[in-house]
Amino acid sequence: MGSEEVLKSASTLASYNVLLQVMFRLLTFFLNAFTLRFVSKELIGVVNVRLMLLYTTLVFLSREAFRRACLSGEGAGRNWRQVINLLWFTLPLGCLWGGLLVCVWWWLLQAPDPETVPHYVPAVGLFCLAALTELLAEPLWVLAHAHMLVRLKVVAESLAMIAKCLVTVVLVVSAPKWGLYIFSAAQCVYAGFLLLCYIMYFLHFLGSKEAERKAFPLHHVSQLLPTRRNGQPLIDWKLATLTWSFFKQSFLKQILTEGERYVMTFLNVLNFGDQGVYDIVNNLGSMVARFLFLPIEESFYVFFAKVLERGQDARHQKQEEVSIAADVLECLLKLVLLIGLIITAFGYSYSHLALDMYGGELLSSGTGPSLLRCYSFYVLLLAINGVTECFVFAAMSKEEVDRYNLVMLALSASFLLLSYWLTWLLGGVGFILANCCNMGLRIMHSLIYIHRYFQYSGHTPLTGLRPHPALLITLAISSVITAFSESMFCCDSGWLLKLVHVATGALCLLVVVTVVFLTETGLVQFIKNQLLPKYSKKHT
Repeated sequence: MGSEEVLKSASTLASYNVLLQVMFRLLTFFLNAFTLRFVSKELIGVVNVRLMLLYTTLVFLSREAFRRACLSGEGAGRNWRQVINLLWFTLPLGCLWGGLLVCVWWWLLQAPDPETVPHYVPAVGLFCLAALTELLAEPLWVLAHAHMLVRLKVVAESLAMIAKCLVTVVLVVSAPKWGLYIFSAAQCVYAGFLLLCYIMYFLHFLGSKEAERKAFPLHHVSQLLPTRRNGQPLIDWKLATLTWSFFKQSFLKQILTEGERYVMTFLNVLNFGDQGVYDIVNNLGSMVARFLFLPIEESFYVFFAKVLERGQDARHQKQEEVSIAADVLECLLKLVLLIGLIITAFGYSYSHLALDMYGGELLSSGTGPSLLRCYSFYVLLLAINGVTECFVFAAMSKEEVDRYNLVMLALSASFLLLSYWLTWLLGGVGFILANCCNMGLRIMHSLIYIHRYFQYSGHTPLTGLRPHPALLITLAISSVITAFSESMFCCDSGWLLKLVHVATGALCLLVVVTVVFLTETGLVQFIKNQLLPKYSKKHT
């Protein structure tokens, strides 16, 4: 598969992933707004912070390293039998992590009040079971992702999320006294639907004419199971070594990604009610980062990993592919930077209104608006870091990955200390400020690597981080206008004045988008040609 074809496939995958994540976040958004009317904020805190931390930790540590290693390099020259054998190690690894984490969650962490949050102990076991169920689909997920079967992920995760939401809504309304059993059942349904969709798809796909047309390397369902051929090693040991390097890195990355939840869970700096408010604000603030930036990062990591040769600088690779990679990186940086700047500029003036509409006085009073305002700046850093690390992880050699693990170790330790100290001083805002500091350091490391990588190639993709001056001026003026509008019309003067405030922001946003179209023509063409599937299909 040529670099142009890989780019088209990765762009289509990014577009579908964005649509999928939009749906996920909207469903979760409305689901949280609905459940806030029926359950306590303490219950929300236990589910969204403690139990989901167990789930994400188990799943991430069991599969992330395998995903990154098995999606690196060119799939056409790979022994997929050995890759599948390696991927099945995610399940026993998940069982080991599950046993360890369940013991910690049961016996080492402070249990919530059973009167306020009932059924904590069985809920921990059920969330662990759901995580192990999702790990069963991992070999199928990697096969689908490596061969750009983009619609499978969209359909599977959509159906699983819809099923989870339906179960949650029905049980919250009909049996609110079940407490944590409601959310445990919903999570098990999600994992079961996800696994079932992947199994049903591959039962139909393997051996079909579509599989032959795509030159799919497997032909029978039995080939999805771990087997050993005579005269061949069980796994590719070079790939296993790379997986080990990514595993050490993923452990540290998980601490950085979920650091504030670990601090909340293990150090008890916030009670369960405050954890619930913080998590709701955190999810609301990170919606764009999760449904837009993360899919772009995941999809274009596949593109960079397939186009570039790991461990070689730009001078020692095919210049045509280096040029394409540099152009794509520049456009991606400019795209996420502009989105981040818009969120930062408008987030300050609309945080209070957003929380008031979403959760009422429960969220809009107290520290909620301050948390969301700080998060609007943090989203800008998330945007830049996601794309820069996406490229860096795809281009690094195994030795460079190992060295970066030491950097991540230092960042993890400093983050935990800084977050504990800042939270003790500032409350929930301290978590966001600690994240900003660590994200800034990670961005600096990635920018230095990218600069050195392209230093002698004649390509300068980091110019994507320099938006047009006219756009910066427009954003600054819009920020001032919307801040004045908030002080005049929002948020205790009735819905009519609130609508005036919203209309003011909409008008400013329209002006900003117009300036983008006039000044960033290269970026606009990239979005039309690569990130809009319908447009791409018309021209292919």
